[in-house]
Amino acid sequence: MTVSAPTLPAQPAGFEPDRAMRLARETLEIESAALLGLKSRLGESFPQAVQALLTVRGRVVVMGMGKSGHVGRKIAATLASTGTAAMFVHPAEASHGDLGMIKPVDLVLAISNGGESDEITAILPVLKRLGVPLLAMTGKPHSTLARHADIVLDSGVEKEACPLNLAPTASTTAQLALGDALAVALLDARGFRPEDFARSHPGGALGRKLLTHLTDVMRSGDAIPAVLPEASFTQLMREMSVKGLGASAIVDEAGRVLGVFTDGDLRRLIEKGADLRGVKAREVMHPNPRTIHVDALAAEAAQMMEQHRITSVLVVDPDGKLVGAVNSNDLMRAKVI
Repeated sequence: MTVSAPTLPAQPAGFEPDRAMRLARETLEIESAALLGLKSRLGESFPQAVQALLTVRGRVVVMGMGKSGHVGRKIAATLASTGTAAMFVHPAEASHGDLGMIKPVDLVLAISNGGESDEITAILPVLKRLGVPLLAMTGKPHSTLARHADIVLDSGVEKEACPLNLAPTASTTAQLALGDALAVALLDARGFRPEDFARSHPGGALGRKLLTHLTDVMRSGDAIPAVLPEASFTQLMREMSVKGLGASAIVDEAGRVLGVFTDGDLRRLIEKGADLRGVKAREVMHPNPRTIHVDALAAEAAQMMEQHRITSVLVVDPDGKLVGAVNSNDLMRAKVI
């Protein structure tokens, strides 16, 4: 059967592909220039802002109207996920009861390009009476918002990327980048580690890698394939087949690991034409196999398997006793790899 190519819609009247491409490049150039300008204007107010955010006893309450509000929600989310307790409060809702969410121990980060948003300026006197520190991010350092603020971060841009110089484009990009700069400086000052990030993102890939321990995924108890050194080759094969790990441990009477026998070992013996009748497990095992401690992360087992090109690993306690086993399929099911 012949499959025909999808039919593209007719080009809209007035649409010029070359013009669209030119405007796209101009937009990126304007926004890149805005960020470089922002970089050159960073002054002593930035470390002051970082210090204020580090020492706040409550939460960072981010506010903004319109597009600045959308940026504010993202900044609040980034702060919260990198170790700084933060939330977004809509300025319009604040005037109708949500101001009760803000406590004197909090700090307000108000974002407004023009610094004259009615919804924000209306609540500034209330914030002052509460004694809440105010950090302003605005493109107008002499605006009403800036005059009321304890610290002002200049997020101004020379012009918007919008051809009409009206739609917030370069200005919101500058706000977003400045918010990221604050978050990065804060997480560095807090000594924020990948493990801390993972605790805020348990559902993500990083969270699974840094929070999943071997005990969460390994086979244990009767599910571990293991035989004694004097076990027959038939018993060894039966243990490997029933447990389905692709390998079996050889342990002493106390359960300490002496060796391992894998599917690969079996294949190599067969290729050599070895007579396996009457053979004992101790005669075919690979002695002193690679093992991993029971307290390790599942990601460490994955790294060991990749580094040494093996598909399974035995898990031992501090005394070298076998307590578990894991293979690549177990790690894949847990989405560690």
